Amino acid sequence: MELLVEYPYLLVPLIFLVRVADVSLGTFRTIVVFRGHKILASFIGFFEIAIWLVAASQVLTNLDQWYLGLAYASGFAVGNYVGISIESRFAIGNELIRCISFNRDVLAGKLRKEGFKVVSFDGDMGETYPVELLLIIEKRRNVASLIQLIKQLDQTAVYSVSDVKSVYEGPDLLPRRSLLGHALMQLEKR
Repeated sequence: MELLVEYPYLLVPLIFLVRVADVSLGTFRTIVVFRGHKILASFIGFFEIAIWLVAASQVLTNLDQWYLGLAYASGFAVGNYVGISIESRFAIGNELIRCISFNRDVLAGKLRKEGFKVVSFDGDMGETYPVELLLIIEKRRNVASLIQLIKQLDQTAVYSVSDVKSVYEGPDLLPRRSLLGHALMQLEKR
């Protein structure tokens, strides 16, 4: 601590790095909260605030040293970027992929063969444009490979990706059994 009193400029990189750490944790915690992980968010929040107290106390006790405020603000900016980068590496959660294939009854089967759970609907964009609508809920870490596979299998497919807060698993169905078939079987058992 005496070193910091004698050389106050050493506080600049320290405050910057501490602020990067606490804002990164805060950004990651916010995303984790959105995805519904309460316990993990609470754990992260404890360390986020403990680290923030160190940085904020140094800046507030040395308000006459403007460069500490600059280090604090710079750490905040960089911390947001780092926090988002950390979260994207963890890829927590699920996403919903909606895909429209202009080659009806082709893409869904190919994706199922690759191990993806696909719900498909036949549709049209008028009488001369039959389409197949696909709905796929997939772990975020697998979405990039799924999109690449869709592009590879059907270059004309149109898709969108949306975050999903919660996924409630349905019945564990065999790939050939439809939801309607499963429901009918359950009714027959009664």
